[in-house]
Amino acid sequence: MLLTKLGHSCVRLDKDGTRLVIDPGVWSGPDPLAGASAILVTHEHPDHLDDSQVRAALADPGVGLWANETVTARFAEFGDRVHAVRHGDAFAAAGFDVRVYGTDHAVIDSVIPVIRNTGFAVDGQVFHPGDSFTVPAERIRVLLVPVSAPWLKFSEVAGYLRTAAPERAYWIHDALLNDKGASLLENLVKVAPAASGPASYLVPGTSVEL
Repeated sequence: MLLTKLGHSCVRLDKDGTRLVIDPGVWSGPDPLAGASAILVTHEHPDHLDDSQVRAALADPGVGLWANETVTARFAEFGDRVHAVRHGDAFAAAGFDVRVYGTDHAVIDSVIPVIRNTGFAVDGQVFHPGDSFTVPAERIRVLLVPVSAPWLKFSEVAGYLRTAAPERAYWIHDALLNDKGASLLENLVKVAPAASGPASYLVPGTSVEL
């Protein structure tokens, strides 16, 4: 399986000629859904869900969407190619086996309502938590770890890496960082290594074999 980091929290997975994309948002870069057969969306915030991009992709009858009910309600016109999922579910999407973990977005502020957030574990290899620090029940080799957001602080990032203890980890939710912030975070994250080393930054467009 090939993992490609796109912009912000969007990643693409390719396997056996099929393609799955998680969280194609407004900061994901150009055409994040090109060639995708399956789209997974963790939650409704626009940095994770670009409605127009997803709607354009779903115009192809070979493309399906999996997300929580709040998200899927926006795309009801696409019928049975849109699938509402929740914590504990398991499903197959474009040849990938997916398990669903988590229920809530991290708290941004006490006056801002907490929305639904759905984490996805793909092929028992990669876990995308969305905007949360959900730890899946199954041991995951590769963790996608949010590193910069209004709802997090560095001690939570470090704790998440220690608790989940993946073999490898890669940054997501990083579009808010400038060069100085990224450099600082890169140094800080070295004190909170995953089992085989610290979480790594991937330049958008970079691919790694899993």
